[in-house]
Amino acid sequence: MSGVAAVLLAGSVSAGAAFAAPQPLPDSAAPDARIVLPPPPVPGSAAQQDDDRVFHATRALKGTPRWDLAVRDADLEPAHLVADFSCAVGHTLDLTKAPHLQTVLARLEPATIHRTSEVKDFWHRTRPFVGTSLPICTPFKGLGLHSSYPSGHTTAGFGMALLLAHLMPEHATAILQRGRVFGESRVVCGVHWKSDVQAGYLNASTEMDTLLADPAIQDDLAAAKQELEAQLATPNGAPDAGECKVEADAAAHSVLSAQ
Repeated sequence: MSGVAAVLLAGSVSAGAAFAAPQPLPDSAAPDARIVLPPPPVPGSAAQQDDDRVFHATRALKGTPRWDLAVRDADLEPAHLVADFSCAVGHTLDLTKAPHLQTVLARLEPATIHRTSEVKDFWHRTRPFVGTSLPICTPFKGLGLHSSYPSGHTTAGFGMALLLAHLMPEHATAILQRGRVFGESRVVCGVHWKSDVQAGYLNASTEMDTLLADPAIQDDLAAAKQELEAQLATPNGAPDAGECKVEADAAAHSVLSAQ
């Protein structure tokens, strides 16, 4: 299962929710990323050399708080991913208390999965750790060794950032910054090249730009916005201060320019 598939299978979060099965948006609602995205760097190019440099430089992060954050960011369980943006909004976010947000995610699922899988299969790019003994932050099992471009986790994480920024615009800057850090965690983890992550940002942006404008989903988005506003208004919801400090440090020290 792709990273995008894992994050968007949100319907399973609330099997008891009193909602009919959401009607997914069609694949045609999202752009064809095989056309939109540029090709990945070719072997021997300056861009590939930069990818190599960043991959090797970030192996030294193993055992640091930044590595631990990358481990946490590898978890695409929907409720976990939504909660990853708690520090950005200054309040713990709980997907289980937002059934309409679950519906939005379930409606976006098929088009996002299929479009991202198409472009991954099209480029069939090998992941950076293949053929090395260098550390990565997540188990090999379940990783497609030749599905590196674009990063599905980055697409999912930055896509979630774009969705939450749309629903909570007063926190958009911090949410999008956290989305950027989420993508960089894939470089720290060692399972994606720098250029995979950059393509993931673009992939998420093109997908969400069109999907969030679809007339069929506007009522669900409005209801999800109210759910999140209600959560932010509840007392005693401060996120973990230690985790927020690590996230802030990661945001201030981008690994995409690692030396």
